[in-house]
Amino acid sequence: VTHSIPACIGNMTINSKQLDKESPVSIFAVNKCYVTVQDGTFFDGSGFAALVREGYKVRSDVNITLEFRTTAVHGVLLGVSSAKVDAIGLEIVQGKVLFHVNNGAGRITATYEPRGTNNLCDGKWHKLQANKSKHRISLIIDGNLVQTDNPYIQSTSADTNNPIYIGGYPADVKQNCLTSKSSFRGCLRNLVLTKSQHAEFFDFSRAFDLRGVFPHSCPGVEH
Repeated sequence: VTHSIPACIGNMTINSKQLDKESPVSIFAVNKCYVTVQDGTFFDGSGFAALVREGYKVRSDVNITLEFRTTAVHGVLLGVSSAKVDAIGLEIVQGKVLFHVNNGAGRITATYEPRGTNNLCDGKWHKLQANKSKHRISLIIDGNLVQTDNPYIQSTSADTNNPIYIGGYPADVKQNCLTSKSSFRGCLRNLVLTKSQHAEFFDFSRAFDLRGVFPHSCPGVEH
């Protein structure tokens, strides 16, 4: 077993002596346990999760689904880039959700803007689906579809080869399809990337780099 247990542990005794967990000799990636908890992964707004160390290849098509809950109006959701311009990106900017794609010829953006009293940053769960199929891109938020025209119809493949960054990215990493540097604060769950009918579920506890991210538990009410 190479990854940590996603759980809360308390009242541990060894040889009838209770361990003092308030003053450990060392501590790494251990969060407090919440009185009320929900499934999901908590992002504290300071870091990111990095997945697929060897690099994720978007190429011609990808379908991204996830659920998010936040009270912040800015934050990176997902970015996959390359050493060139090819990239995809999902972010929340001023309360809107933006899905950017660059297949090499130029960046195209689908923007979902809440209408009326609808608010995506209300601390409630919202469902997101972002789809890239060759040169076509679309965004579905809570069942509402947004599409955008792409003038670069001959350019169909996003030749990415970098890791998937969730909730933010390191300062020394370039992201060609993200405009925000703000790390996400809130909760994410059920991240699935589907390519050619093959669905891949991503478990944040298996990320190769986690900073300010606490897998498998979200506070029931954000502090």
